[in-house]
Amino acid sequence: MNSTNQASPSVKPLTHVIEGRPDFAYLRVQLPAQETLRVEASAMQAMDKHVTMRTKLKGGFKRLLTGENLFLNEFTAQGKEGELVLGSSLPGDIKRLYLTQNGPALFLQSGSFLAASTGIETQTKFQGLIKGFFSGAGLFLIKCVGEGDIFFNSYGGIIEIQVENEFIIDNNHIVAFTEGLEYSVEKFGGYKSFFFSGEGLVARFHGHGRIWIQTRAMPSFFAWLNPFRRVVTKTKRN
Repeated sequence: MNSTNQASPSVKPLTHVIEGRPDFAYLRVQLPAQETLRVEASAMQAMDKHVTMRTKLKGGFKRLLTGENLFLNEFTAQGKEGELVLGSSLPGDIKRLYLTQNGPALFLQSGSFLAASTGIETQTKFQGLIKGFFSGAGLFLIKCVGEGDIFFNSYGGIIEIQVENEFIIDNNHIVAFTEGLEYSVEKFGGYKSFFFSGEGLVARFHGHGRIWIQTRAMPSFFAWLNPFRRVVTKTKRN
């Protein structure tokens, strides 16, 4: 397994490896003795006998509004180091970041949170009705601050984009972005393009920071799947 080295971090990065990417990624992480990892409900795939789990209510109703489960599972290595295997419900990739106290916060779209160290605090951020309804990221974002590891997942592969001034993202492909970036939601091109190009709405980002996008989008998949959907017709009885 490998880990990303940081310059004198106050919280030691977790040793981990992400395999099966980008289509069916899963995370294997080594928890040091007495170390705890907070994990999204239903994400655990396997663990060894030294790891114990307890379920805690986290964030209340606000967390439910972000598309996450009301409960988080806390996995702790008891007595000695233990291995934990995690995965998401959708076929796609997993990305790991190490946040620092003095670094920028990370914003996640609804449903992207997978796991985080106990040094990471997650908050619910309301992004406004217009942005929420049309950005593709939901009415609420998950704001992640603190120090430690955070893991998030996507539908499809994850692409990282460094933004220095302005960048345009299809609204259904946003996974995460760093603090320091602002965005507005607007239609793509003129009205003809808006209705017939298949692109619809986009998010125009401004500022300096990083954006992570996913290579697939659920609305596009549903549109492709719809013609194959089984339709049950009801016959009228005389």
